[in-house]
Amino acid sequence: MDRAFALELSRFGPQHPVPSLSLTQARTYCSRLARRHYENFTVASLLLPRRLLRHFHHVYAYCRWADDLADEAGGGAEALALLGWWREELRRCYDGRPRHPVMIALRETIQRFHIPAQPFLELLLAFEQDQTVKRYPTYEQLLGYCRYSANPVGHLVLYLCEAYDAGRAALADHICTALQLANFWQDVARDLDIGRVYLPEEDRQRFGYTDEDLQGRRYTPAFVALMRFEVDRTRALFQRGLPLLEQVRPEVRLDIELFLRGGLAILGKIEGCRYQVWQKRPALAKWEKAALLAGALGRRVWAALA
Repeated sequence: MDRAFALELSRFGPQHPVPSLSLTQARTYCSRLARRHYENFTVASLLLPRRLLRHFHHVYAYCRWADDLADEAGGGAEALALLGWWREELRRCYDGRPRHPVMIALRETIQRFHIPAQPFLELLLAFEQDQTVKRYPTYEQLLGYCRYSANPVGHLVLYLCEAYDAGRAALADHICTALQLANFWQDVARDLDIGRVYLPEEDRQRFGYTDEDLQGRRYTPAFVALMRFEVDRTRALFQRGLPLLEQVRPEVRLDIELFLRGGLAILGKIEGCRYQVWQKRPALAKWEKAALLAGALGRRVWAALA
């Protein structure tokens, strides 16, 4: 287990008395957690309206704890038990009896933006599924996983932006699912290291990429064709979500655009290395992230002057 998270678990976990914290202390805890873990918050802090930033930190802290409980606690039955405890802490939060610092802060956000429990609970379902499901026979089953692992995040963002409705949620689902898939294609090697395979079995069979090829990490014409197919399909999902940008307020539009274009850029990096993701993980350099930010800012300035 990561030493930093082990310390957090010893302070605020289920086996230890939770110290009584004020709302101000809980807010500070979440903000420190977000800034410590999430590299993109450096940019987000510059772009998000100040009134929204702490609420994004509260939501991120909830997700961070859930992720660590699933991945850092040893997995399996122990992880499932800890995720069950986290679900109970969320229930206490909605019942008006929060005790964990994340839940104390999150209750403020839930009340301010009228956020239902469903997206928070769906994220936990994804983390629980990770403990038992390591492969996906079909693309539809993989999309079913994304419904819980990725799409609730988009719904939470829409609630925080006070822009949630069914139409915008559907557009956000396209973007969030595409972001999740782009991450899968970027991390094929990393995921195999921990026994997870997100390339659907039906797609591997379609292109003739066998399980032996997969386990041997073979870079073959079949693998190139398979990855090209997945990247193209994921790009189409991003394109389907693009109209969301014009349906949210300008003050948050830039953040959403950066995530969308960042995902598209990752797909471009995968294509740029000719889908050879076995040897080196394709990732954006700092200058490429800066270029995305500059481009997005430039488009907004140009639109304002037009």
